[in-house]
Amino acid sequence: MALDKSALLELTEALSSADGGQLMRKLLHTILQALIDAEAAEHIGADPHERTDARRTYRNGTRDKTVSTTSGDLTVKIAKTRTGSFFPSLLTPRRRIDVALHAVVMEAYVHGVSTRSVDDLVVALGVDTGISKSQVSRICAELDERVSAFRHRTLGHIPFVYMYLDATYVHVRDADLGQVVSKAVVIATGISAEGHREVLGVDIGDSEDETFWSKFLLGLKTRGLTGVRLVISDAHAGLTKAIRRQCQGASWQRCRVHYARNLLALVPKAHQEMVSAAFRSIFALTDPTEVEHRYDEVTDLLADKFPKAADSLRATRADVLAFTAFPPAHWRKTWSNNPLERLNKEIKRRTNVVGIFPNEAAAIRLIGAVLADQHDEWAVARRYLPEGSMTALTAPRDTEPAQLESAS
Repeated sequence: MALDKSALLELTEALSSADGGQLMRKLLHTILQALIDAEAAEHIGADPHERTDARRTYRNGTRDKTVSTTSGDLTVKIAKTRTGSFFPSLLTPRRRIDVALHAVVMEAYVHGVSTRSVDDLVVALGVDTGISKSQVSRICAELDERVSAFRHRTLGHIPFVYMYLDATYVHVRDADLGQVVSKAVVIATGISAEGHREVLGVDIGDSEDETFWSKFLLGLKTRGLTGVRLVISDAHAGLTKAIRRQCQGASWQRCRVHYARNLLALVPKAHQEMVSAAFRSIFALTDPTEVEHRYDEVTDLLADKFPKAADSLRATRADVLAFTAFPPAHWRKTWSNNPLERLNKEIKRRTNVVGIFPNEAAAIRLIGAVLADQHDEWAVARRYLPEGSMTALTAPRDTEPAQLESAS
């Protein structure tokens, strides 16, 4: 909808009298309002006061909407309709994750725990009029309800044959201690019997000890988690003990990427490239017997020059090769924790913006929103594992649970 002559003259006069700081603000407001009005006319089927047979409904006043932009907060008017509802696509509510980030930053800001990065982000968001504590509380309460529903939903709708476990760390201000501390955020994702991925759970605690991990895994089972055949993780002592206690009957795959780092630490730097290449050659094969044979060859190859590395390979053989008991089509997705590591990077990208969370609830709010959005994207994506390959998992098991006592 084009602006009429009087509106253009009024805009010209306003712009000519505006200083440099107000010029873009007035121009942006006028354009944004014109676009909203044009979309409203299309939705209603008629311009204001227009008589037409194409009309679908009638205007019933307007409501104000504050839009935060890099030019500051702008108040636009959105048409209300007698029947149905209208909301401009330009102002479509932001994704859950963006709302959560905004809420957490604002919470930190109003509670006086902002850092330079938080201040910069507030300016970038254009919220120059500020935000009240009551507004923050309202936004946070709504987000907390959504994230809580996601975190505590039932998992009993389908068995999950593969489960990935990992942790990342965030900085949180501890009100009791009066200082900033590092908190462990533990995350579980799974692959269902149909080959789809889901986020299973997330929690926050003081450290990755056995008690915390056991409580987390017990919570997953209480929510209905069943059917786990293989658990993939690193070899953190607290985590492996919790897996052995809470995931009885499941095999354990020690992440080959994490283990490779541990293995190379036992080899002089000058020889690490050679050892790394030999270790990678194990996973280039596609037959379980050949993989096991190559693993033993590499172990023997290293025995004379690097006895500590060879001893480590022997001790972790069952853990590192647990994936070979499952369909070869799944190996690349199950022999390491890389799928969850990529998710952790996305979480870090968001949490680094905040820097220091004002409390644990704020950290879970943002991270839970990140995971909920990722979960929704996975729900509409193609299968993570081929449908036909999943049928192989119904065959009788020929594997025993990995000996977690060997983890170090």
